[in-house]
Amino acid sequence: MTTLLKSATIIDTSSRYHKQTKDILITNGCIAKIGNNIPTKANYEVLALDNLHVSPGWFDTSVSFGEPGYEERETLQHGVQVAAKSGFTHVAVNPNTNPVIDNKSAVEFLINKTNGAATTVLPIGALTQQSKGVEMSEMYDMQQSGAIAFGDYNAPVSNDNLLKIALLYAQNFDGLVLSFPKNNAIAGEGVANEGKNSTLLGLKGVPALAEELQISRDLFLLEYTGGKLHIPTISTAKSVQLIKEAKEKGLDVTCSVAVHNLILTDDELHGFEATKKVTPPLRTEEDKKALIQGVKEGVIDMITSDHNPIDIEHKKVEFSTAKDGTIGLESAFGALNTILDLETIVSCLSTNPRKRFNVELVSIKEGEKASLTIFNPNRSYTFSKQRIISTSKNSIFLGKKLKGKTYGIYNNNQLILNS
Repeated sequence: MTTLLKSATIIDTSSRYHKQTKDILITNGCIAKIGNNIPTKANYEVLALDNLHVSPGWFDTSVSFGEPGYEERETLQHGVQVAAKSGFTHVAVNPNTNPVIDNKSAVEFLINKTNGAATTVLPIGALTQQSKGVEMSEMYDMQQSGAIAFGDYNAPVSNDNLLKIALLYAQNFDGLVLSFPKNNAIAGEGVANEGKNSTLLGLKGVPALAEELQISRDLFLLEYTGGKLHIPTISTAKSVQLIKEAKEKGLDVTCSVAVHNLILTDDELHGFEATKKVTPPLRTEEDKKALIQGVKEGVIDMITSDHNPIDIEHKKVEFSTAKDGTIGLESAFGALNTILDLETIVSCLSTNPRKRFNVELVSIKEGEKASLTIFNPNRSYTFSKQRIISTSKNSIFLGKKLKGKTYGIYNNNQLILNS
């Protein structure tokens, strides 16, 4: 297959064509030529779209699909289509399935079930058996089968010694350990950020301290053991400061932030809409500003949609009893594009996560493998249900003004476009 992208503005700081508008000819999955006015032939698939931009393919490091076990939320087959049309060439899939992805057979199931899809699925294996935080999982076996990291999704490891052993053990095979930043004893039964809004609304609070205590513990353990630690979805100003100090010490730690924690605050909770109930919770304006600054300074390495489809039976209920989670693949770029420049977005959605999770780096150069995200950064719109591709519709961004449309991706020798 030969595909010609016409008049594409390239966003790729590793390419000499960065910020230049060029034609890109792709043959058999590789970039054959980049130039001005490349002639069209009869057998070419030509892509000429309004304000066409391309960047190295985006990689979301925290995506949940339902299958196996919760297919009513999202099947793997449909989930990878959602990811592709949302601009993601790679997704790391969380182990919060039933059964939990905590062994090599489960990892191989995810890979085999999505083999041949345009979006590449990269499993995250559970750090502990059944994600219960009691016994360590078969990390080495899972890595040999294709797992790229190990963590219990939205479930903290409360046993200090277990995390210590995991950090030590993973060094034998250069494994990446994820530790969700939440101290359950402090968080208790909280459902919203502890502060003015939770008090006014009569909602049980989750103190910022619950996150910060856990991060402090994790960093002390990392300093003791060595190894590689990734802290997913931080949400407070103090968390940014703690990780900044750890990096200055030379600790091998990275972190991510969810798109919604960069855009929204707990002021959103006044309508008691369960779509706004997420983990970690929406925090304050001060926290939001610190997170954005953390991204711009490089303290926060990557941004994730933290896409988590929840079926209507568990979401369209009273706020306090609703399951936490929001879908986010479809709205990720449009939301980020309202607060960050394109270079920062591409760095946090492509370059940095690929480096940390040991996924092949790509660049828009002749002779390189074509793994591209295709988008228009200038189209503004209100995000509505009509724009949701996911089976579940629990989007935190419904009704919000977004900017930027993803046209789709070119990856694995396939062009997938968002209609």
